[in-house]
Amino acid sequence: MDSRVEMDDEAENRGGMWDLEQKLDQPMDEEAGRLRNMYREKKFSTLLLLRLAFQSLGVVYGDLGTSPLYVFYNTFPKGIEDTEDVVGALSLIIYSLTLIPLLKYVFVVCRANDNGQGGTFALYSLLCRHAKIKTIPNQHRTDEELTTYSRTTFHEKSFAAKTKRWLERHASRKNMLLMLVLVGTCMVIGDGILTPAISVLSAAGGIKVDHPHMSNDVVVLVAVIILVGLFSMQHYGTDKVGWLFAPIVLLWFILIGAIGIVNIFKYDSSVLRAFSPVHIYRYFKRGGRERWTSLGGIMLCITGTEALFADLAHFPVLAVQIAFTVVVFPCLLLAYTGQAAYLMKNKNHVSDAFYRSIPDSIYWPVFIIATLAAIVASQATISATFSIIKQALALGCFPRVKVVHTSKKFLGQIYIPDINWILMILCIAVTAGFKNQSQIGNAYGTAVVIVMLATTFLMTLIMLLVWHCHWILVLMFTVLSLVVECTYFFAVLFKVNQGGWVPLVIAAAFLVIMYVWHYGTVKRYEFEMHSKVSMAWILGLGPSLGLVRVPGIGLVYTELASGVPHIFSHFITNLPAIHSVVVFVCVKYLPVYTVPEEERFLVKRIGPKSFHMFRCVARYGYKDLHKKDDDFEKKLFDNLFLFVRLESMMEGCSDSDEYSLYGQQTERSREGLVMKSEGVSNSVDTTISSVDAIVPVKSPVHANNMTTSSGQASSQTDELEFLNSCRDAGVVHIMGNTVVRARRESRFYKKIAVDYIYAFLRKICRENSVIFHVPHESLLNVGQVFYV
Repeated sequence: MDSRVEMDDEAENRGGMWDLEQKLDQPMDEEAGRLRNMYREKKFSTLLLLRLAFQSLGVVYGDLGTSPLYVFYNTFPKGIEDTEDVVGALSLIIYSLTLIPLLKYVFVVCRANDNGQGGTFALYSLLCRHAKIKTIPNQHRTDEELTTYSRTTFHEKSFAAKTKRWLERHASRKNMLLMLVLVGTCMVIGDGILTPAISVLSAAGGIKVDHPHMSNDVVVLVAVIILVGLFSMQHYGTDKVGWLFAPIVLLWFILIGAIGIVNIFKYDSSVLRAFSPVHIYRYFKRGGRERWTSLGGIMLCITGTEALFADLAHFPVLAVQIAFTVVVFPCLLLAYTGQAAYLMKNKNHVSDAFYRSIPDSIYWPVFIIATLAAIVASQATISATFSIIKQALALGCFPRVKVVHTSKKFLGQIYIPDINWILMILCIAVTAGFKNQSQIGNAYGTAVVIVMLATTFLMTLIMLLVWHCHWILVLMFTVLSLVVECTYFFAVLFKVNQGGWVPLVIAAAFLVIMYVWHYGTVKRYEFEMHSKVSMAWILGLGPSLGLVRVPGIGLVYTELASGVPHIFSHFITNLPAIHSVVVFVCVKYLPVYTVPEEERFLVKRIGPKSFHMFRCVARYGYKDLHKKDDDFEKKLFDNLFLFVRLESMMEGCSDSDEYSLYGQQTERSREGLVMKSEGVSNSVDTTISSVDAIVPVKSPVHANNMTTSSGQASSQTDELEFLNSCRDAGVVHIMGNTVVRARRESRFYKKIAVDYIYAFLRKICRENSVIFHVPHESLLNVGQVFYV
């Protein structure tokens, strides 16, 4: 009996802010479990798995497959002195392919996908869900209830828990982790420039083999024409021609594998001894700096491995593993071994070993397939670049740019016009500027090895926090990866002055842009948080807010998911009127790949009913696009009306006096989350939290209490009619135009970053009004300046 009284008292004291998700009338436990384990537990038939493995060839392995075009030339740019060096280089290629793409990426890193999504930001999103390391702290506990928000738990005394606390303890560690992710991202963008350059230039070089007297400028011109065509076709997307990619790449692998077998038996089968690692030892034992610097060329055999992970897309990991182990890996080994056998007898042909080792009878068909395969490989890295920039944009690390969805079937196929043309200009500049594969290869190697190092460090944290691996296993993985990758890293450092500086300069430029943008975004959010308006002040104004309430609905856009933004007080202190209904709209991105449509919106009431103030939080994942939300406003109002209908069914909604007193005394409120529809006896989760927070606690609501009285029904109908009439009167979108400035006493580099770089990026990036498709006649910008 006492507990019943306690619970009734608790229900009586509840505040008037109710949190309501879209699908409140049925539990989502079963669906959530199914969706969370979709990629781990989904069973595929053997036939479907083989078909997906076949399709993955065109999307995932194009870049890795075209490496035989240029590896040996970049390994021996000055020619081959001793044929035993060819065997040593082949041995290094064999074990590099085995350790990095096969063991590390295909069987370990690919398993760390975020519900099928790969890349450095996918790993970062996984970490953000398992530790509070996100630099913009706009997440809330209700976000963890999303069906796509899968994460694991661990014991407080475990090594994972200690790592988590170590990461969360200092902001500098969070910033260092973010910087690592940004560096990896910038290098992937570098890959998007260098892969098309080296792949297409190497493929086009086949013309010169058949016409030895042809000028190198003609080859460069052909490569540039192909590149212009490739980038110009990006806006069509790969949906219409994507079905061609897999057959082209499969045919390419079969051809290079078959040519390799022919060459092994035709020229020198003794190269098969390179499968013994002892030849690696002998290769370095012969000494000389040339052996060490040649590693920069050998590592090009594993380029495309990072794109493999970034382009994982929606293929099951098992399909990717089958494709690599059955087709890609053996065909690449045969191709490299066949070229090595050819070079044992023709060491002077190293500059174009691939084309010269092709039998004359099939030369031109192979040339055509090589060119097509180079285009497919380029497409894969360009798509990966678009994808990772979209992820960076969603997490507040890249200026707002136009993102176009190119496929109705696949969520991940996007096109970013501004980035596409920047990539094209830089790619043509690299191709025409260097004119040879060697310097582009040096640049390419630098970019790839830095991405791999970033992935290794992120994977170490994933293995600890997400997989809960024993620290000895983690140490073994990290040490083995770093030994191989650091060896290659120090080798490419010798080639910085021979083209290796290119990705460093490109990455530095993008890193400055991304870090400055992120810094400005964080500072704006902190300003909003620290200057938000107290509920006591809002309630003290009364239902009219101290102004004339004019017919219509005002949508006030804010970055805050809780609290009343400073822009609102700025607005009502400078204008004599405000709309009859005010809705604070917050659009935020979460560290999940997508938020299901039915879970996208959270609606709550701010203050008593007479205030007619609401908050709507629209949540997106890093793969979601606003392009799919052309009817964003309609969906927002549908959820608002649903909220009003469901709210009236709830007991214990306090009147304005009770709320005002409670809000002024404590500036805290409780919010409820309805879990069942009317007529069903069940418990409702409610909580005590800060003004706009959402944290669940239990409180019983009985079926008889859920029955709506005639007075409540009348009140609900009146409010719905009022909302509809206000909507018909007009909707105005009120957006803040916050200008960030550096303080006078700030250091000069901060002034340059904030007053010039960030201000310039804000000026050229897309406005929020364009992203949300807000018509100009309904837009009202409210400006404010703050200093950092």
